[in-house]
Amino acid sequence: MADILAENLSGKAVMGSDGTELGMLYNITMDLKSGELHDLLVQPNEQVAPSRVAFDQDDRGRFRVPVNRVQAVKDYIVVQR
Repeated sequence: MADILAENLSGKAVMGSDGTELGMLYNITMDLKSGELHDLLVQPNEQVAPSRVAFDQDDRGRFRVPVNRVQAVKDYIVVQR
């Protein structure tokens, strides 16, 4: 995958590979020692029922999408569901 600046990801919509709009990118978690990225934190759309999404959630209800599930970053961030 090509290099992408984090500032270009802020507020980007996140879509499942099945076409479901999951929400907007809130933040990205990482290991501070190694610099390895861990999860995308996605603020869910109101229309998305959390019970129908197979991602863990944080204490504020945001989806924790593992970075290795990212398939593409263009107009949307597309993640494997």
